[in-house]
Amino acid sequence: MKNTIISALLFACAASGAAAQNSFSDPVTAQVLPGWVNADGTRVAALHLALEAGWKTYWRAPGDAGIPPAFDWSGSKNLRSVGVSWPAPDVFDQNGMRSIGYEDNLVIPLAITPTRPGQPVRLAVEMDLGVCSDICIPYELSLDAVLDSETTRPTPAIAAALAQRPFSAGEAGVTAATCRVEPTEDGILLEARVTMPTAGGREVAVIESGVPGVWVSEAETRRAGSSVIARSEMIHTDGGAIALDRKAIRITVLGSSHAVDIQGCTPG
Repeated sequence: MKNTIISALLFACAASGAAAQNSFSDPVTAQVLPGWVNADGTRVAALHLALEAGWKTYWRAPGDAGIPPAFDWSGSKNLRSVGVSWPAPDVFDQNGMRSIGYEDNLVIPLAITPTRPGQPVRLAVEMDLGVCSDICIPYELSLDAVLDSETTRPTPAIAAALAQRPFSAGEAGVTAATCRVEPTEDGILLEARVTMPTAGGREVAVIESGVPGVWVSEAETRRAGSSVIARSEMIHTDGGAIALDRKAIRITVLGSSHAVDIQGCTPG
């Protein structure tokens, strides 16, 4: 039932967005920041998204009220692999719903490995994302740039975005991360317990299953002494069983001071 409701909301959002998109100026503009080349031949570049005042876009795990971004790099040339780094996002509460994302300007750093190091890379990307103001609409961006700069000097805007990434578990002083699961009527309930110093202010945890096709509910988060405790329900979108791999679970704790990225958990 929850999946049906979520699908209906997203369909309604897409339908209203298609009709409304022509009534507004573009809420987002984008460009490729060419970045620099590393000593080993890999490159660092970025996508720069500039949002109009009052508009937001979403993080990789956007929450129940968001639309997850997707990238298609298939039009690129001399591109073996690309890794996406997300700066720590903000938490938005509006009309009783929570979303995770960004406003104003967003720089998304890219770690690029060429097929033939030392040669230019044609970076072509189709990006599907959601943007929200008074309405939420799906949006498509097409970017195409040739990365041929030989500079080794970091681009300040990209370096700043890399510095805004969540801390790793080790950097943040995480000493334990456990996950306990129990069955529910529609799937499973996962309770994560992360032992760590405070991330500042109200802490919000986001749990990602690491399993394709699994919907994860907004986490109920609280702090108990030295631990952050988060509970989320997981439901497979096709109604099937969930083959959960604790090593693939990703827990991000967002606080007012910093964010923490925890990869994997042990049985709790």
